[in-house]
Amino acid sequence: MTPVVMTSTSALRIHPDDSVATALRDLSAGEAVLGITLADPVPRGHKLALVAHRAGDVVRKFGHPIGVATREIVAGAHVHTHNLATALAGEADYAGAAAQPARREDAAPLLWHGYARADGQAGTRNEIWVLPTVGCVARTAQKIAARADARRPDGIDGIHAFIHPFGCSQLGGDLDGTRAVLAALAQHPNAAGVVLVGLGCESNQLAALVERLPVDARARVRSIGAQAAADEVADGVAAALDLAGRAGGARREPMGLDRLVLGVKCGGSDGLSGLTANPLVGAMTDRVTAAGGSAILTEIPEIFGAEHLLMARAADRECCAAIGALVNRFKRYFLDHGEPVSENPSPGNIAGGITTLEEKSLGAVQKGGQAVVTDVIDYGARTRRRGLTLLEAPGNDAVSSTALAAAGANLILFTTGRGTPLGFPAPTVKIASNTDLAARKPGWIDFDAGCVLDQGVAAAGAALLARIVAIASGEATAAERNDEREIAIWKRGVTL
Repeated sequence: MTPVVMTSTSALRIHPDDSVATALRDLSAGEAVLGITLADPVPRGHKLALVAHRAGDVVRKFGHPIGVATREIVAGAHVHTHNLATALAGEADYAGAAAQPARREDAAPLLWHGYARADGQAGTRNEIWVLPTVGCVARTAQKIAARADARRPDGIDGIHAFIHPFGCSQLGGDLDGTRAVLAALAQHPNAAGVVLVGLGCESNQLAALVERLPVDARARVRSIGAQAAADEVADGVAAALDLAGRAGGARREPMGLDRLVLGVKCGGSDGLSGLTANPLVGAMTDRVTAAGGSAILTEIPEIFGAEHLLMARAADRECCAAIGALVNRFKRYFLDHGEPVSENPSPGNIAGGITTLEEKSLGAVQKGGQAVVTDVIDYGARTRRRGLTLLEAPGNDAVSSTALAAAGANLILFTTGRGTPLGFPAPTVKIASNTDLAARKPGWIDFDAGCVLDQGVAAAGAALLARIVAIASGEATAAERNDEREIAIWKRGVTL
C-alpha cells in the first residue's frame, strides 16, 4: 500500500496526488478536516474533496484516477455518485505495456502444521468430500455426507458434500467449465478422499469427469452411479467411510509458508476496504510469495481500471500480455451481453462509500500486494507456478471463491466491509475492514483489520499472520464453526 501522507482521526489521504480523502467517521458540515471546512456531511468510508474540481476534471485516489467529476465540486464537498462517474468504456490497447517485476525479498522462516500429500500439495484440513456430477443427485450427496460424517473415524476433520444445480442440459464450453471445476476440486489437497456421485443420464458423465483426473489422483476417488446402484446412499456411505479409514492415519507435520496457497478475495467492500483489509491481505500475499509460496487473485471485473498495476509486475512480457488479454476478454463478455463494463460497484459497495469501478478496483488489487505476477490461468484451471497467479473468474463471491479453491487455494483470505456468513471448501478467513463490523458480527469475522488505522500494516500484519498460521494448522474459522461450506459454478452458456 502506498504510504499515507495526510491523516487525522477524522479522515485519511493516501497519496500526495489524491484530490479526495476518506472519512474515518461520520463527519458533519462545517467541521474542519485536514485543513478544509466541510461543505456537506460525509458518512464514514465516503470521500471528501480536498480541492475544487470542475466538471470533467479527473478525481484521484490511491494516486490514480477513479473517475471524472460530473459537475463542479467545491473543496470540502461530499464526493460520490451525485458528482463522480466512471471513465471506463470498452476494451483497451495494452500493446505498449511493459513488465517491470517487483523485487522479491526473502522472509524469515515461519512454520505451520499441515498434511503432506503424495502429489506434493499440502492440506490445511483432512476431509472427505462428496461431489455430485449433476444437480439431480445433490440431495443424494448431502445424505451420503451426513450419514458418513456421523460415523467418521478419528483423524478425519469432516465429511462434506458440495452441491450445485448444474451438470445437465449444458453445452460446449459451459459444460466444460462445470466439469473442469469439479475435476479440480476433486484434486484439492484438503480432500484426502472424494466420492463422485452421478445420476447416469446427465451431460456431465461420471466417466468423462474421472477421465479429467490425473491417474495418481484417481486412487483416492470413488464413483457412485445412482441409476445403476441398488441403494446409492448406502453405497456412497460405504465408499466415504472406506476413504476415511484409509486417510484417518494422516498426521499434521511442520512445513513452511512455501506450502501455503492463499486465495485472496473481497466481498461486500466499503470505503475502508482499500485502506485497511485489502492492503493487509496484500502484506500476507507478499510474505507468503516471498517465502516461495503462492497466492491467487481473481475477480477480473474488479481489476478494470487497475490492471496496469498488475501488468507492471508481470514476470515477463508473455505474462504481461496475458493479463491484458484476459481483461479485454472479460470486457468483451460484458459488451457481448449488452452490458457496460463499469456496472460495478454493487449497491452495498455504494452505500459503503465506493463510487466508481476504478475506485473499487484500485482498492481490490491491493490484495495482491507487490508480488510478481507469474501466471494467468483460465477458469477451472489449477495453479502451475509459485508467486501470484491471476485467475479468470467473475466478482461474484461464491463463484470466484469456488474457483480459488478449485485452483488449489488451501486457505482463502476474504475481506469484507459489510459482512457475509458464506464459507467455501477451503478454510475461509473473514477479515473485517472496520472495527464496527467486527464488533457487531463476531460470529462471522475472524480478524479485525480496522486496527490498521491505529497500529499500521506491519503490526496488524504480524497479528493476522499468526491467525493464518493457527487456522492453517487446524483452528476452525467462523464459517467452519457455523457449518458454512458452499460452492457455486459459473453459468455462462446455453441451457437446453
